[in-house]
Amino acid sequence: MIYGIDIGGTKIEFACFDADLSKLESERVATPVDDYKKFIDILAGLVENADRRHDCRGQVGIGMPGLIDADGRSLSANIVCASGKNVAESLAARLGRPVSVENDCRLFALSESRGGAGEGFRRVYGAVLGTGAAGGLVIDGSLYRGRQGIAGEYGHHPLPASLQEKYRLPLRPCGCGLHGCLETYIAGPGLAALHRHLAGEDIEIPELVRRWRDGNRRALQTRALHLDLLGAAFANLVMAHDPDIFVLGGGLSRIEEFYRDLPGAIEKHLFAGFSAPPLAPPKFGDASGARGAALLTLQTENINK
Repeated sequence: MIYGIDIGGTKIEFACFDADLSKLESERVATPVDDYKKFIDILAGLVENADRRHDCRGQVGIGMPGLIDADGRSLSANIVCASGKNVAESLAARLGRPVSVENDCRLFALSESRGGAGEGFRRVYGAVLGTGAAGGLVIDGSLYRGRQGIAGEYGHHPLPASLQEKYRLPLRPCGCGLHGCLETYIAGPGLAALHRHLAGEDIEIPELVRRWRDGNRRALQTRALHLDLLGAAFANLVMAHDPDIFVLGGGLSRIEEFYRDLPGAIEKHLFAGFSAPPLAPPKFGDASGARGAALLTLQTENINK
């Protein structure tokens, strides 16, 4: 039995998988963000209850928001109590078994590369566009981590100076401590901020999308600006990694126009004669986090054999 745990800022999804990664059951509980002991207690309780239900000692994998540093410590603005803590080490000590942990967006990429929308492609980049912008690269079915485990953080690439000047964009502070990170312009809150910059009004993303589909001039201007910035962000990924496919995740991945228009926007920022890879919506969607965490435990087990 393999347990995949996808931890978010408001909820924890716990899923049980068999050896073929068929999901047998899942449940969701609220995330305690201010009490680390309670946080570990809840994770341990989910695992121990599943052990009793299935009469086994399941393998455990965790997807966490934010970064995991070289010492295994979480750096997360969403789950304050876990920031600076080694969640895998704490839970392993409590459960008496190994625990694997990785960034949740990179686990999305891993899940979609193995039986998901990226199946059959050697180099799969999973790009999450929701409240933030992050992702991961999978090569031949294995997650690429890099020296410090920060590979894939495209949301923290800097805003191109040419686009800042073209659109007279302010340099926005980012939660990571830097200024001008692309995440603050291309993720969901960034898209809303772009409309506020151009039109001087605050509206929700679904309303903004409805307006541009109705041909509203201001909304279409916001859409064009956002698409240009997103094209530049993905062009950087093409030039850095040259993936065979992009799989999009997160709330903005549900906007159908991206799959039609984003390849052209990417190619505007590439060398002449070079093309953007295909884009695909996720096969597993919100379930990819827990599934990716389960996959992580299998890969870790194989490495350690």
